Amino acid sequence: MSLFVSLGILILLGGLVLLVTGIRRHGERQPKHTAMLIGGMMMTAFGLVIAGFAIAYENAAPLDLNTSSAPTP
Repeated sequence: MSLFVSLGILILLGGLVLLVTGIRRHGERQPKHTAMLIGGMMMTAFGLVIAGFAIAYENAAPLDLNTSSAPTP
């Protein structure tokens, strides 16, 4: 597991904590809790994207961009 996968998981968990806290206290109608909802959703999505791309990068075969199917002059 690479550094980016673990970093993404940590960000994802932090975002979920913010999201759940914002949902539980949203009944108080304070702008701070609305910001916690928005920030939690953004952090959760960002952590998921970082971890997902890191996993995909680790499992993908390397591309050979030096070979060309076009004829050379």
